[in-house]
Amino acid sequence: MKFATRVISTGLALILTTPVIHSDEGMWLFNEPPRQILKEKYNFEPTDQWLEHVQKSSVRFNSGGSGSFISPEGLVLSNHHVGADSLQKLGTAEKNYLRDGFHARTKAEEMRCHDLELNVLISIEDVTERVKSAVKTDMNADRAFAARRAVMAEIEKESLDKTGSRSDVVTLYQGGKYHLYRYKKYTDVRLVFAPEQQAAFFGGDPDNFEFPRYDLDVCFFRAYENGQPAKVEHFLKWNDKGPAENELVFVSGHPGATSRLLTMEELEYKRDVQFPLLLEMLHRREVMLSVYSGRGEENARQAKDELFGVQNSRKAREGGFAGLLDPELMSRKRSAEERLKEGLRASGKYGSALAAYDKIASAQKAIRESALQFNMLEAGRGFASDYFGIARTLVRAAEERSKPNGERLREFRDSNRESLEFELFSEQPIYDDFEQAKLTDSLTFLVEKLGFANPLVRKILAGKSPRARASELVQGTKVKTVEARKQLSKEQPESFRKSDDPMVQLVLLVDEPARAVRKVIEAQDEIKRQAYGEIAAAKFALEGGSTYPDATFTLRLAFGQAKGYEDDGKKVPFQTTYSGLYERSKEHKNQPPFDLPPKWVERKDKLDLNTPYNFLSTADIIGGNSGSPTLNRNGDFVGIIFDGNIYSLVLDFIYTEEKARAISVHSRSITEALRKVYDAPELVAELFQHQSN
Repeated sequence: MKFATRVISTGLALILTTPVIHSDEGMWLFNEPPRQILKEKYNFEPTDQWLEHVQKSSVRFNSGGSGSFISPEGLVLSNHHVGADSLQKLGTAEKNYLRDGFHARTKAEEMRCHDLELNVLISIEDVTERVKSAVKTDMNADRAFAARRAVMAEIEKESLDKTGSRSDVVTLYQGGKYHLYRYKKYTDVRLVFAPEQQAAFFGGDPDNFEFPRYDLDVCFFRAYENGQPAKVEHFLKWNDKGPAENELVFVSGHPGATSRLLTMEELEYKRDVQFPLLLEMLHRREVMLSVYSGRGEENARQAKDELFGVQNSRKAREGGFAGLLDPELMSRKRSAEERLKEGLRASGKYGSALAAYDKIASAQKAIRESALQFNMLEAGRGFASDYFGIARTLVRAAEERSKPNGERLREFRDSNRESLEFELFSEQPIYDDFEQAKLTDSLTFLVEKLGFANPLVRKILAGKSPRARASELVQGTKVKTVEARKQLSKEQPESFRKSDDPMVQLVLLVDEPARAVRKVIEAQDEIKRQAYGEIAAAKFALEGGSTYPDATFTLRLAFGQAKGYEDDGKKVPFQTTYSGLYERSKEHKNQPPFDLPPKWVERKDKLDLNTPYNFLSTADIIGGNSGSPTLNRNGDFVGIIFDGNIYSLVLDFIYTEEKARAISVHSRSITEALRKVYDAPELVAELFQHQSN
């Protein structure tokens, strides 16, 4: 059934009204796990050792996504669509790894990724009091933001100097708590194996966010240290049996962002401003990328990963937007907020928390007024080019490094320098024709949104059409090579001001208004952060630690059952099999996007068609969880998250287990394919060397 005709049912009650969560809801902190819920519902008690092992076996991809160590030799498993960024960058006109797949039969053949950084969470420290105490009651929003930024940078720099580990202060509960996360970082990451994209994304856009699914959405990497495969203490043992129906499973990953604890004022802003603008941008970008891809095979290869990402984002945001437009969902959210306010009033102790709602509403109004300028200028929606991003980073780095660490823009703080330079000096290929097409489209979007008569727009176009201006900028910039970027990274601000590089001059032209609108947004965010801190403190006092914070692309633990659901009166089984893959292809006469890669056609007779392929669970996931391992009670690997069904698209705002499901690739389907389709016995042997009994 097409997405546009599907009605999404939101289901269950909201967490704001539920002091104790009884469903499988929750993206839980590893240092605040749901022990009581798991004990009461599943008679399972995770030990500290179990939690540490799962935590340190889990991996975050800086390209966006999750993964896990699955051997002591640094072998990492994630999704094909998480690895697509690396597959795209490693590919050439002659070797299309994204389309055709990749297989290193020996470690010597493993290919180093250009700019892939993996992070493993080593420790968590609560620094809430130190961060909050830096903000004094007599400070205005600008001073409060500066003080908070300074103390966070100070904490991170102290941790970096002390431990050498990547150190990030993470804002939780919209400012209710602050935790210091320390990560072990791997920057020598090599590609090991990937199937064809058609095997990983069988069914294409029509089947995306649907079920049944038949996708081998996996990609293997290996982390290296000092030129050798990393020796890791914590890795997940492979369990080829997978989960039984209704069995308890866990998901350890890095959900990107949710909006479950936001006030109605913020949700209405998302409905009225944020989502419409984002969807407009995604729709036009999808058209542009499709047109560019249609010009030739090499164009299609260059744009394939980005086009996939845009299409996936567009469909996901359409689902989220449908939730915001659902009167039942918004009514439940509004009622929940009112009941919480009534509880605060009844206690007679939380006047500041009640006043916080008005502060959030006022701040959100100011953000509404600046949102378009922020998105087009500071967020770069009007300048969609890698070259613009590189030039801006170089120009701003020169300006920011002369400032004290605590006064810099967050991305230029000392603790983030290595990661920033790792990305800046990447050898990834960038294609001028592709950059010109993207920049032409985004400059046109800028004109549409801000108006041709806007003085800044006129200066940006410099008397040229968007196409001619994009050509001038792309062809004239000097930031194309790593050597040039490294040299420019040493320059002082004055050198950039004298530069004849048109892209650098564009960055300088928009930098002042971009920084100005960023300052407005940051000040209003600070007001909201303090207000949410008041609300969170009151909620903790009333309810105890029975809730979890919104997702922040940091490690979380979710749980649920391997379980199907009913849809339109029909039972949807909890898993699919290989036989279903071949049946679905036959139904569509093996035509795209339901065509099978040649190897799958040739090897059909060798396969056990009863092999479980993809399975469902009630685990609470969201974007960013892609590549997260699915585990059993023993902490064994039984599958890998790669998607959710159509009913999961409202999980940004509300959890329901009535129909919303996470979708995983079954562990056995991976090994069956490696053995009988891809002739990868060495990889299977590594997985089974330490398999679970």
